[in-house]
Amino acid sequence: MYVLQTTAAPSIFPSTTLQTLSDSWKATKVGAIVGGQTSCKAPELSAFDKHLPSDVEIVSCHSLHGPKVNPKGQPLVLIQHRASDESLRFIEEVLSCFGSEFVYLTGEMHDRITADTQAVTHAAFLSMGTAWQANKQFPWEISRWVGGIENVKINITLRIYSNKWHVYAGLAILNPAAKKQIRQYAESVTELYKLMIEGRREELKRRVKAAGAAVFKAGTESQELLLKDEVLDRFSLSNGPRQKTPPNNHLSLLAIVDCWSKLGIVPYDHMICSTPLFRLWLGVTEYLFRSPELLEEAIDTAIDDKTFRSDDLEFTFAARAWSDCVSFGDFESYRDRFERIQQYFAPRFPEAVKLGNEMMKTILEKTAAPGNP
Repeated sequence: MYVLQTTAAPSIFPSTTLQTLSDSWKATKVGAIVGGQTSCKAPELSAFDKHLPSDVEIVSCHSLHGPKVNPKGQPLVLIQHRASDESLRFIEEVLSCFGSEFVYLTGEMHDRITADTQAVTHAAFLSMGTAWQANKQFPWEISRWVGGIENVKINITLRIYSNKWHVYAGLAILNPAAKKQIRQYAESVTELYKLMIEGRREELKRRVKAAGAAVFKAGTESQELLLKDEVLDRFSLSNGPRQKTPPNNHLSLLAIVDCWSKLGIVPYDHMICSTPLFRLWLGVTEYLFRSPELLEEAIDTAIDDKTFRSDDLEFTFAARAWSDCVSFGDFESYRDRFERIQQYFAPRFPEAVKLGNEMMKTILEKTAAPGNP
């Protein structure tokens, strides 16, 4: 078997990567099986089709989790792009050592589902980090960012920024479906923020609740919540005493549901292909929208409380800026922005990653429990 391993974003450096592909077929044996472990399949499979001989079989794959997550039980996509059933069974046997759950998709389906479950999630956390850096904040040192849902925001934001920039740039820029979703997320953030600062309470309430009704459809009320706020309460980077979390308008969460609603995405449809980050984000979003009192509090806070206005302003700027980077296909701008914010938070990465791993383990066990959607 010949397996070509590529980076998470194969076309960031097209001159070197494609040259490698065009040269590699010379060393490929007749009847070999070739595959790649990339997060965006359109450019990978196109390159394989272009450069590999017709007698070479192609079975691609993608582990839907990061390098710091135990692969056991996590989804691993297999794409039988150009191969016999016998070759697919052989690849299953080779990859069985991961202990992952195989999911069978086409390349096109993979890219659409990957966009649905990762693109907007990453954009939200990247924008949070950008806003905190712009306001010169370390949120775990500020009382209004201490508490269950806030712990998820902080830990996962730092977890993302502790990784390599190209992991997220490739997925966002090379996947057409991701571009569309990130643009809609920026639009949702902007439009909701305008309703907040203009004090249009009833219009904001109608829009938020309509989006919630579309995403969290009737009949799901009896389903167990993926997460509960108190489960997350102990995963805090703050060294201060535990205290009640002050009200927050949760613009980032309201916008993600508004975005899903506008694009007709039902997140539960993709749970079998969901990443740990997506399950976390869906969990806290679901908790907000299926807790009527908490959702009303968020809407009232958005209109009446100016505590988060400067944070929300920077968050809105950030969401639009990340969307522009992706829309323009600007890898260098993406890298510069990512690494500048990464450097700002770097001193807390070791602690954040350790705590984030513990949080992920606890929450993955929770979301894998029987009875969850």
